[in-house]
Amino acid sequence: MARGRNRRSASSVRVLAHREFALYFAGNFLSNAGTWFQVIAQSLLVYRLTGSSFMVGVVNCAQFAGMLVLAPWTGPAADRFDRRRLLIVTQIGLSVVTAALAFLVMIGHGTVIVVVVQTLIYSCIAAFATPSMQAIVPSLVPRDDIGAAVAMNSVTFNLARAVGPVAGAFVVARLGIANAIWVDAVSYLMLVGALLFVHPKGSKPPRGHTRPRLIDSIRLVMRERHLLILLIAVAAISISMDPVATLSPAFAKEVFHRPDTMSGALMGAFGGGAVLASLLPYRQDESLGRLIGPMLFLMGGGMFALGVIPNLWIAVGCLAIAGFGYLAGQTRATSLLQLEVDESQRGRVMALWSVAFLGSRPLASLSDGGLSKLVGVRMCTLIFAIPVIAAAVVVTVSRAGARAQPVT
Repeated sequence: MARGRNRRSASSVRVLAHREFALYFAGNFLSNAGTWFQVIAQSLLVYRLTGSSFMVGVVNCAQFAGMLVLAPWTGPAADRFDRRRLLIVTQIGLSVVTAALAFLVMIGHGTVIVVVVQTLIYSCIAAFATPSMQAIVPSLVPRDDIGAAVAMNSVTFNLARAVGPVAGAFVVARLGIANAIWVDAVSYLMLVGALLFVHPKGSKPPRGHTRPRLIDSIRLVMRERHLLILLIAVAAISISMDPVATLSPAFAKEVFHRPDTMSGALMGAFGGGAVLASLLPYRQDESLGRLIGPMLFLMGGGMFALGVIPNLWIAVGCLAIAGFGYLAGQTRATSLLQLEVDESQRGRVMALWSVAFLGSRPLASLSDGGLSKLVGVRMCTLIFAIPVIAAAVVVTVSRAGARAQPVT
């Protein structure tokens, strides 16, 4: 038994010993890193064209709008169809629409309208990919390693967040915005290549499986109060982290009086802190949720400090602290959601996760960009730190992570 406990409390990095997950991890990291090339490139493009944080927020809103609008179809699709094949199709689609934007920017037609329209199309395709990307993870590892695999799956996003914005800003500065977007277009094919060699267990429902309905999973979440609290916490995390993406160009130029490409370092610091959080010992038992509340407090404190610190490099350190709290809290909340639902409902519940984590971003981005014009980027960041601090209080009081058994 002691050996089993040591296994569960080891670093999440251990799951890379599983071939299927290691391949998926590598492809997903390269794809996510490329995505940040486009995020930084289109943010700088829109900011240079308009000089407006609000318009950057509009683009960020478009980037996640599909998650919110298409949730009734994306979750059931992840439970009804082969998740591996669905991911391959969507990644090819993302590569095509991203390449189209790169081409238009290259020939001088990269207007704000073009960026917004392309981002909306991108969002609709990504909406079908996201639930499957989350739901496929448990089928790549043994059940004892699901929590660690969820954590490492989040690390791919945050390791990419640490590397991608800095590298993307460098490419923009040296080679131009179009070339940075071309890198993203190619990166999706890296995940496609990895998926061709991955054979997950149970990614396709058995013959005779009833047609999945999102409403059934919504009823489950509403009935199981702790699941609802976890989803609320995930939404609060997403809302409070929005200034990192939306306001970074304004922080770099208006607050710290540096080139706008310094926004890559600000975004990268948040991702770097998140990567460090992956080294925390990981226990997949009844204590899994105990760190959620404290880590959300840590994230909120780091974001609050960003709003008041006058020095750039101290602010970078505060963002790293916020990123650490973000990953440690968000992955534990997501792990509990993965562990506590039946395989037949996992795609739909992860679609609800997508609405909470990504679907909340359109409203957050618009509010963030607009509010910064009224009260300034610093005060706006302080206001946006409130949701995750409030969620930390709710999670701590409710002990939402007290159980880790599947419910149906």
